[in-house]
Amino acid sequence: MTKASVVDRAQITVFYDQSCPSCVKDRALFERLAGQRSALFSWFDITSQDQALRQRGIDPFKALRELHIEDAHGVIHSEMDAYSIMMKQVPLLMPLGVLICLPGIKPVLSYFYRRMVDKRLACEGRL
Repeated sequence: MTKASVVDRAQITVFYDQSCPSCVKDRALFERLAGQRSALFSWFDITSQDQALRQRGIDPFKALRELHIEDAHGVIHSEMDAYSIMMKQVPLLMPLGVLICLPGIKPVLSYFYRRMVDKRLACEGRL
């Protein structure tokens, strides 16, 4: 796929917490692994954007605790579903994107993901 054809495709907006150092590192890693396909994603920093989030139907508190994306059709997805959609756009990550949403795996990952995020937010004094 040429670079021009990747850029011409509809983008996925990723709502992420730029004030979170690990979130910034995760974004950089994802973009590196995505290569040219990183052009499919636009990144929206949720910091101090409560009204903009609400306009899109995203609760600002949930935006801190769960990854949210808006797909090319304007549909909002969160948590493991959001990660899965993102990963499925990157050939290297596609198998992982399928795996994380399997019935026996998704609830377990969701549980540990929430615990990890809540612990981080509590340590930062934001929860």
